[in-house]
Amino acid sequence: MQTLTPILPTVTAAFLASFVEVVEAFTIVLAVGVTRSWRPALTGAALALALLAALVLAFGPLLALVPITTLQFIVGVLLVLFGMRWLRKAILRSVGVIALHDEEAAFSKETAALSQQANDRRADYLAGLASFKAVLLEGVEVVFIVIAVGAAHGQTLYASLGALAAFVLVMLIGLAVHRPLARVPENALKFVVGLMLTSFGIFWTGEGIGADWPGADLALLAIFAIVTLASFAMVRWLRGTYPVSAGGFAR
Repeated sequence: MQTLTPILPTVTAAFLASFVEVVEAFTIVLAVGVTRSWRPALTGAALALALLAALVLAFGPLLALVPITTLQFIVGVLLVLFGMRWLRKAILRSVGVIALHDEEAAFSKETAALSQQANDRRADYLAGLASFKAVLLEGVEVVFIVIAVGAAHGQTLYASLGALAAFVLVMLIGLAVHRPLARVPENALKFVVGLMLTSFGIFWTGEGIGADWPGADLALLAIFAIVTLASFAMVRWLRGTYPVSAGGFAR
C-alpha cells in the first residue's frame, strides 16, 4: 500500500475536508478575539484541541483491535453517509435551493451575538465557550475524517499530515489577513470533499464485504469518476426544476 495511488487520494481528502472545517472554526475564534479579547478566544480553542487530542489518544488504539474487513465495512458505510450529507448540501447549494455558506455573514452574526453579551459579567466565559464549541465541533469532524480515510488502509499517518497541512495553511493565512477567509471557495471544496468521501465509502464498503475491485486501488478513481458524473447529472436535472441563484456553485 505504499504506492501513490492510495496515498494521494487519502492526503487530498483529509486536506480538503480539514481545510473547510478549520476555516469555519477559525471564523468563530476570530470573531471572539476581535470582539471580546484574544485571551478567551485562544483559551477556548486550546482547551478544545487538548480534549480532541485526549480523545484520539484514548480511542485511537482501539481501532487496532478491530478486524480489518470489519473496520473497512463500518468505516465505508459511515463515509458513504457522511459524504452523501456533504454532497447533498453541495448539490442543493449549486442550484440555489439552499443558501451558500458565507464566512463574512457567519463572522458578522457571531460578532453581533458577542457584542450583545458585552455587559454580561460572564462575557469572557461565554466568549471562551463559543471558541471552545466551534473548535471542538469542527475538530470532531476532522478527527473522524482523518480516521475514516486513513484507518481502513493503514494510511492514518498520511491523512493526519493532510489535516495538519490544512490547519497550518489556514492559520498562516488567517493570522496574516486577520479577516474571515471569505474568498476561499468553500462551497466548491465541500462539493469535491463530498465526492471524495462518498467514493472512499463505496470502495471500502465493497472491500469490507469481500468485493474484488478490478484494478485494486485504481478502482477508487473509477468510482470517483462515476460519482462525479452522477452528481453533475443531478445538478443539471435540478436546474430544470429550481432557479439557480446568482451566487450558485456554477456561477
